[in-house]
Amino acid sequence: GQRGEEEEHHSLETFTFYLSEPLSKERVEAFSDGVYAIVATLLILDICEDNVPDPGEVEEKFHGSLLEALSEYGPNYLAYFGSFVTIGLLWFVHHSLFLYVTKATRLMGLLNILSLAFIGGLPLAYQLTSEFAEKSHNEIEAIQVSCVITFFASIFQFAIWTTALLNEEETLHAFARYGGKEHAFMFAKLALYPCVSLGAFFLTCLLSEFSTAIFHLMQIVIPFAFLALRIFVRISLTAIKSVMSLSRRKVVLLEEEEACLSPNETLS
Repeated sequence: GQRGEEEEHHSLETFTFYLSEPLSKERVEAFSDGVYAIVATLLILDICEDNVPDPGEVEEKFHGSLLEALSEYGPNYLAYFGSFVTIGLLWFVHHSLFLYVTKATRLMGLLNILSLAFIGGLPLAYQLTSEFAEKSHNEIEAIQVSCVITFFASIFQFAIWTTALLNEEETLHAFARYGGKEHAFMFAKLALYPCVSLGAFFLTCLLSEFSTAIFHLMQIVIPFAFLALRIFVRISLTAIKSVMSLSRRKVVLLEEEEACLSPNETLS
């Protein structure tokens, strides 16, 4: 009877689902890279299928000028490059995040899958925003859907980082933990897309007349914002280190002066 109870207890422990249990980091990265690659491929397939002019149309309508024919699809190509840059930067943030992760957990894997679910919706965002020139009455709705997709794809990445910080001694490298040299930049990098997409969403609600300009400005500004963040964080860390080094030098000088003084002078 005792042996049967031990076997039953062991079986319950084996099949219990703990969100903090380790998960293969390599499998999570491989699956994520595959999803990002497929989503990026779907964008160019849409371009090749719907936005390449027919040779007969080029000859008749544009007098054989391929450049003029392609310029007619300019908004579609702009939407393609904007969507591709968004996918590329989200992949870059994902890569940076898991570069600092030493061990993934099941909760981190679940949040990663939720992020990838919205990453898979970026081709839909491309199709909506590429129709600005043809269906201008749907601009605000298309932009808001795109902002919502981008927001949730990035906020779940931020949630992965937050989950890793809860047990940082086991899940993160020492230099990326709270107070580490890369912690501030990683926090800012992961918060950039959620903040910008949410801000663009509310701006399109308030300034509906400039919704297209706001959306394209968001796509252009974010890549430069990543570079500006890196420079700003580097400058801030350098300034903090210089201030701390100056304060330490003052403490050392005071200790040296006190050591040089005689006991009577020290008491006085």
